[in-house]
Amino acid sequence: MKQEQMHLINKLFNNETIRTIWDKKEEKYYISVVDVVRVLIGGGYQDSRNYWKVLKFRLKKEGNEMVTNCNQLKLKADDGKYRLTDVVDIEEMFRIIESIPSKNAEPIKLWLARLGKERINETFDPSLTVQRAIDTYRAKGYDEEWIIKRIKGIQDRKKLTDVWNDCGITDEVEYAILTNEIYKEWSGMTANEYKNFKGLRKESLRDNMTDIEVALADLGELATRKLANKRKPHGLEENKEVAKIGGSIAKNTRNNLERELGESMVSNDNNLGYTYSKEENLLEE
Repeated sequence: MKQEQMHLINKLFNNETIRTIWDKKEEKYYISVVDVVRVLIGGGYQDSRNYWKVLKFRLKKEGNEMVTNCNQLKLKADDGKYRLTDVVDIEEMFRIIESIPSKNAEPIKLWLARLGKERINETFDPSLTVQRAIDTYRAKGYDEEWIIKRIKGIQDRKKLTDVWNDCGITDEVEYAILTNEIYKEWSGMTANEYKNFKGLRKESLRDNMTDIEVALADLGELATRKLANKRKPHGLEENKEVAKIGGSIAKNTRNNLERELGESMVSNDNNLGYTYSKEENLLEE
């Protein structure tokens, strides 16, 4: 099982994040064991790790095949760092649940059963994928207006990359370069600098923007798309010039707002429920 064949999809069970991965090649889900254990025992992350460590040792000693079927993938933890984490498919997860006495056993089983059915249904009705994204944003506390703008922004972003593709841009690195040109014009920062400003690491920048910031980012990309459609630039350098103009249009809007409101439209606020430690050199297990 290669990680590049996987697609990470964080799921929520009773507002608890369960890291869930879809294997495109095998067409099935893999679920973080320690996350499900956390739900079952009702403890913290470290308690869950310790519980699973002891249970895994006991099952292995008993010759249980379930442990041998356990894979490890690098998943993002709450602190934003990626660590090797035990994952199993839905069938194996049912077996692990049977080994843990918990009042949440039946609810989590029902959740897993729906999870397996969900992917099949989405194949026949792609709109379910969009609704799932909306439900996830709602569960995280985003308001309806913000969600509408975010979903539209995702659609507009795809339209922009399609236009760039028609203009001779096909490499992901070049997409990132052009995106940075737009961001630098209206915010004064590249996307990575913007994330650092907001105290983010691997988290989505757009998901941690205010509604005004999302609107400005969307305007910059929309203007770039319209200009590229009109001017038909070709190659990276010509597209960079168009991207700068698109970003400057968003910058003009930002300047007008700031002049009227008397405050910056670029904020270092984020939607994280945690902060990162500055002690970067701590050893990780």
